[in-house]
Amino acid sequence: MFSASTRYTRQLRKSSAILYIALATSMTMSGQSEVRASDGVEVTVESREASELKTLFGLTEEQTEALLKIIDEGKTRNQTMKHLTYLCEEIGPRLTGSSQLERANNWVADKFREFGMQNVEVRKWGEIPVRFDRGPSSGRLVSPVERKFEFTTRAWSAGTNGPLKGPVIREPKTEEELDGLAEKLKGAWILRKPGGNASPFEARFESAGINGYIAAARGETVTTSGVRGFMQLEIDKISPIVSAIVRRSDYDAINSRLADGEEAVVEFDLQHTFTAGPIPVFNTIGEIPGTEFPDEVVIISAHLDSWDGPGSQGTVDNGTGSCVTIEAARILTAAGVKPKRTIRFILWSGEEQGLMGSKAYVQSLSEEERSKISAVFVDDSGTNQQASLTCAATMETMLRQAVEPMNYAFPDVPIRLNVQPRMPARGGASDHSSFNAVGIPGFFWGKTGTATYGYAWHTQNDRVDQAVPAYLVKNSTVSAIAGYMLAQADTLLPRSPAAVEGEESESRPRGNRRRGEGSGADEQAAPPAASAPSPAGAPASPPAAETPAAPAEKSPTSEPAKS
Repeated sequence: MFSASTRYTRQLRKSSAILYIALATSMTMSGQSEVRASDGVEVTVESREASELKTLFGLTEEQTEALLKIIDEGKTRNQTMKHLTYLCEEIGPRLTGSSQLERANNWVADKFREFGMQNVEVRKWGEIPVRFDRGPSSGRLVSPVERKFEFTTRAWSAGTNGPLKGPVIREPKTEEELDGLAEKLKGAWILRKPGGNASPFEARFESAGINGYIAAARGETVTTSGVRGFMQLEIDKISPIVSAIVRRSDYDAINSRLADGEEAVVEFDLQHTFTAGPIPVFNTIGEIPGTEFPDEVVIISAHLDSWDGPGSQGTVDNGTGSCVTIEAARILTAAGVKPKRTIRFILWSGEEQGLMGSKAYVQSLSEEERSKISAVFVDDSGTNQQASLTCAATMETMLRQAVEPMNYAFPDVPIRLNVQPRMPARGGASDHSSFNAVGIPGFFWGKTGTATYGYAWHTQNDRVDQAVPAYLVKNSTVSAIAGYMLAQADTLLPRSPAAVEGEESESRPRGNRRRGEGSGADEQAAPPAASAPSPAGAPASPPAAETPAAPAEKSPTSEPAKS
């Protein structure tokens, strides 16, 4: 990247150390300054290099110094994991409309104020009819042996009034079988057939007073979603019947006992709390105001809401992206940047239910306000490291200039651009697509790394131990650089030519495509094996077998369908 005459020395004291470069924040004309990073990496940077960086990045001396401060702050004093640990362990999973999400909205606002940001607000974007708060939840096989289940129930579905114990009965296949079981239905749990359709006998089951249903997951991960039509729920019409989904090994443990002629007794204790609405729902917003063009905006964002299945902390989807966004805000304020344009940070909610918070935000903007948004960046693809952006050809030159400092700071896995003739008509199943739909450039970070996204995505495994700290250092620093570079650009990012409806796009979800990780595209055709958890510490580059491609998008959930 630099000429051979550039003096750039690194001394690694630990062979496994991640490259943290501590850059001098003030350089004198007469010599050099030396700083030492906390992980033992020593870097010497002469004023000559600062001059070359100034030319390379196309910035003024003052702007170049600010950029070096951003990189230094992000790489040597990064706090993403501190934010993430609090969000996921102290607040927990954050279902849209829940008490925990509202607490998280306010916590983020408090952090923004603590950083010294301006125009901080918890902005209401809508209402939902019923609040659902999932309390402690447990399920187990009581006899003939004890076994703890890993399981889920849908959000906004019935819980139990204390522990609910009863025998398990296999779902009858015929009316004759049902007649033979009629005396045993009251207080029983019905074991559904794997992959089967709803039973034609459900009305008889429920009128007989069953405890509920038990169904099997396809494997060892259980995926949480919500009941159908949650926006039309009436609190006094919610079905009282419990329906649990257990991992396949737990299902097999029950079924094998029944096949052996033994009685199997199970117990669920599900503390579900419903609150009648209307319940307000919010996005959290904070700004670093622009000094020259304050009404022109670059948005750095992520969705704060998550699913809330038992065991989940809402880490990979999307605590990581949320805390990357929070930390990018901290980095820029700590570096004392004075951008030309406003850098706005937004934590969306309602994403999991169909991009509701970002859609409402876009709908609230006037045409003039929309025209002054330069770009919107969304981090919503787990804990792996940012590696690519998909853009229209009209944007390539400006984005390549923005990417240069990112790749200077993190050269091992550079950010690359996937250039297309135009932005997609539908930009994928995350919040950037709300902006692409109205012609505002929305970008979704493609990622690469060692973490297996599907292992945690919407499952009981979505916990803090899935986060890879080194990747989050990069992502937060790169996000800060993206915001600063576009805020300092000579113009707003050029718009894309009008998209053609139905045109294939690399960033448009197809089939069972998962927005995940493992290559530059993070594309997975099917859920990964449950035996592949993310490592706690991971190398900075992807496995050799992986082939970079365009960023994949987030898989839609079943209710409601995402655009």
